[in-house]
Amino acid sequence: MNKEKLVQQLRGQLGGISALYNRLLLVVGTAGSGKTEALRRFAELESCPMVNLGMVLSPLLLDLTERQRILQVPKLLEKVVFDAGGQLVTLDNTEILFAVALQQDPLRLLQGLSRNRTIVSSWFGSIDGQDLTHAAPNHPEFRRYPNHGLLIVATGDQGAESNCGDREL
Repeated sequence: MNKEKLVQQLRGQLGGISALYNRLLLVVGTAGSGKTEALRRFAELESCPMVNLGMVLSPLLLDLTERQRILQVPKLLEKVVFDAGGQLVTLDNTEILFAVALQQDPLRLLQGLSRNRTIVSSWFGSIDGQDLTHAAPNHPEFRRYPNHGLLIVATGDQGAESNCGDREL
């Protein structure tokens, strides 16, 4: 899918998102599918911050023990997003949230962040039938979630271009 079309789909999904309990919009695609380019352009057009989560969160975890990392990830993630400022924040390179050692539920973390602000986040994975996946089934970081109720814009490298799920208020 071309970048501008993806950006327009993202912008189109913002209408009405403020009425939702979780204001999370996922940009789903595999490596090289254009997620980062589209998020950069989207952030530019919407004048909102774009956070490279891997680069910002990893240094904050370095001095912590493994147990402290597990406990602190949600608080540190909230701080990173808060420090970015604004009611609309884009997140890219979110793969750190899937690290097995951190023992987190990435979708739940992102949904929690999106209760008080709109989050547009990249998601390295695909739409597989009625499921949102991350990684391949035999990979240790593999995750599968029902996409019911999730706002998703998928890049053109998979079957669905856009899936809004059921937008329950």
